[in-house]
Formats: sequence, structure tokens, C-alpha cells
Amino acid sequence: MIKNIGILTSGGDSPGMNAAVRAVGKLALHKGIEVYGIKRGYLGMLNDEIFKMSEEDFGGIIDRGGTTLLTARCPEFKDPKIRAIAAKNLKKRGIEGLVVIGGDGSFHGADCLFKEHDIKVVGIPGTIDNDIIGTDYTIGFDTCLNTILDAMGKINDTAISHERTILVEVMGRGAGDLALYASLAGGGDGLLIPEQDNPIEVLAYQLQKRRKIGKLHDIVLVSEGVGSAIEVAETLKEKIQTDIRPVVLGHVQRGGTPSGFDRILATKMGAKAVEILSQGHGGVMIGIEGNVIVTHPISHAWEGEKTISKEDYELALILSR
Repeated sequence: MIKNIGILTSGGDSPGMNAAVRAVGKLALHKGIEVYGIKRGYLGMLNDEIFKMSEEDFGGIIDRGGTTLLTARCPEFKDPKIRAIAAKNLKKRGIEGLVVIGGDGSFHGADCLFKEHDIKVVGIPGTIDNDIIGTDYTIGFDTCLNTILDAMGKINDTAISHERTILVEVMGRGAGDLALYASLAGGGDGLLIPEQDNPIEVLAYQLQKRRKIGKLHDIVLVSEGVGSAIEVAETLKEKIQTDIRPVVLGHVQRGGTPSGFDRILATKMGAKAVEILSQGHGGVMIGIEGNVIVTHPISHAWEGEKTISKEDYELALILSR
């Protein structure tokens, strides 16, 4: 049985990462496996910021946003020679398995460690963007969605009071999940996401129709994968006569206490990671599909194309009229 494992969080932080760290750490210790924390992701692995963890390190963190292990970008990790140095830092401590909690870029690094240095790696998808293939939900998506909905409610008060069109730019990188489901759950009045071709002319026509039937304010969700809400607002002003204001929610979307859903998802995924490593396996990512915890090869995360539900998109458009 594997004796020592490491845990790191990498890329953008997401609510629920700490819950995953807790689950991995506590269950590994329960099985008699020693646990090492790696600070600042791959950068910390490279700089040898690796420390032995105990039960005390996992107490009181399940409800904390962000990541107690910290995170950082490490573009130099793309260099095989740099990865070899990092892998050596693991092996000199006898670390045979590694849990990587992060997004697409983090999974690429994990795949390289597995294939080049035979480190048993398990990837847990932790990203607010929900842009990982092989899982219905990523850790942090639900919390971020609820943060957006809270902001929409506040912004809507101003939109109504001033009879304005407010464009709310949300995160997601190249995925429109946050914008789509915020529109569905928050009663959005328009939607721009990268997966669907919805020209600004169509949005302008939609808003004009709303004015004709007496709807004098709008909340339009703009995914950052489409472009800047500020630029969209300038283009839209040329096409319709209404008071338009862009709002960029920014990094407020990343933080906050993780939702119950994200804590449970993180805990289940963490438990699955320990189960896999304790059996001596690796080179896989964990996902949830149809409410069942599943595994795929790590490379599955970026092979193929991430799709979005066309039915949900059409429903959002119908309800926004």
C-alpha cells in the first residue's frame, strides 16, 4: 500500500478547496498514510515548500473559502527539466502519490508528473468556471453561482429604480456555465455566452421588444468568454436608446464560504482520491456525472469539447423575453 501522499491546490482558488484538502488528509491519516502539504501549488513543489501535515491542519477549514495551502501560477512548470526538479523534491520525502486540486492547467501538470516520473496522481476539479470535461460540476461552481445571484438581486434594485439596462460580466473563461445558470436562476433579461452565437443585434432587438411591452429595466448576463461588458455596452449604445451600465463582478466571485453542495462534492471527491491512491493507482481525474462519482484518465479533462446544454440555453432565452 502507498505510504506517503502529497496535496496541493493550484491555479485560481475556488470555494470548497479546503473541504477537499480536509477530506483527503483525514481519510489518508485514518488509513495510516502520511500526508504532506505543498504550499503554493507547483511553485511550492519546485521551491520545496513541502511539510508534513497532522490532524490539526485539517480542523476548522471545511467552511473556509480560498485555500489554506495557498496557490500560485507556475508557467515554468511547462519545462520538463523544471518538472524533474519538482518531482525529485517529492521523491526525496518518499511521496508516492499526489492529489492535485485545480483546473485544466493544473491537470496538465499532474498528467506530466504521472507519465514522466511515475508519481501516482489524482486530479480533483476545483475551479469556479465549471469548464472541466468529465464532470457535471467542479468544486466552487455552486458557491460562485450563488454569489452572482446575490449580486444580481442587489443590482436589480438599482436597475428598476433608474430604468436601466445593466450588463453584468461574470467569470468562466471560455465556458458560459456561470452566465447561463445565473440567468436561469436569477431571472436574467438577456444572455451572451461563448458557446452560442447570439449577436449583439439580436440582444438589442430583444431589449427593444421589452420596452414596447412596458419592461423598462434589464439585467443582462455577459460571460467573460464573450468579451468585456464595458465594450459590449459601448456597442449596444449605438443600437438602442436606453441607459446602459456595465458591471464587472470580478474577484468577489471567487471567495466566500463554500455552499453545502460544494462541501459535500469536495468531500466525496477527496474520499475517492484517497481510495484510488490507497490501491496504488493514479493518472486519473475525479468527476461527478449523474450524481455518481466517476473517474477518467486525467487527459480526458481537455480532450474533446466542453459543451453546454442547448435546452437550458433555449429555456433561458425564452424566459428572458
